[in-house]
Amino acid sequence: MFAAAVQLQSTPDRDRNLEAADRLTRAAAKAGAELVVLPEKWPALGTPEQTIAAAEPLDGTVAQWAKGIARELGIDLVAGSFTEQGEDRHSNTSLHVSPDGEVRATYRKIHMFDVEVGGRVYKESAHEAPGEEIVVSETSGGTGLGLSICYDVRFPELYRILAVRGAEIIAVPAAFTFATTRDHWEILLRARAIEGQAFVVAANQVGEHAPGIRSGGRSMIVDPWGVVLATAPDTETFVVAELDLERQTEIRRTLPSLANRRPSAYAWPDQVTA
Repeated sequence: MFAAAVQLQSTPDRDRNLEAADRLTRAAAKAGAELVVLPEKWPALGTPEQTIAAAEPLDGTVAQWAKGIARELGIDLVAGSFTEQGEDRHSNTSLHVSPDGEVRATYRKIHMFDVEVGGRVYKESAHEAPGEEIVVSETSGGTGLGLSICYDVRFPELYRILAVRGAEIIAVPAAFTFATTRDHWEILLRARAIEGQAFVVAANQVGEHAPGIRSGGRSMIVDPWGVVLATAPDTETFVVAELDLERQTEIRRTLPSLANRRPSAYAWPDQVTA
């Protein structure tokens, strides 16, 4: 099968972002993509206040657009993520929509981006509540599809569970900061692919979204051996690659690190000092 990662430079302008996402999703499908992944918070991305102001319900504009275009193009669509309205705090939510236009799975980002990077403090938990559910969906062709979002990629335990639960492809919509994209992005994606012996389709944001808020691009598709199949240049675009599922089966057979796990020997410490 063929998969595509769409790379956007989203802003607080929802109409502009929707037009870009629609145009590039159609172009990716025309290029043969059967699975298309959009980046994190593509409908609106700016300052925290601007991003939160664009929150919408689960069945709002984003879901309606995603269901319509997936049905029209006959593709599996991971509609990146959007800010889902909540009562007290919102959620960072990703949808998997099948070619029949139905939402097959909903994932809410588990790990909150509460960090200091490049001299800037990010406090995602101030506005968003973490999800509690690990989600594995299935493409229309029956391939296991694991869902994750951005900062999740730094938590290998999540990706191991996705693989053990049947994920053969893992989607990573992201708005990785410029600094961490340059130094960590590719290494983390390749590590998660190798550990889970899974394809990783990672769609990143690129460029400046608001003063001082900048993403690093380099959207990429990685195979289960850790080989980068495609990497996007630093502009709004998409990349597409063929996912050789037979090759994946062979990798898992000959180097059976998933089968050789020993869960009974693994125990989390009662306390972990950060």
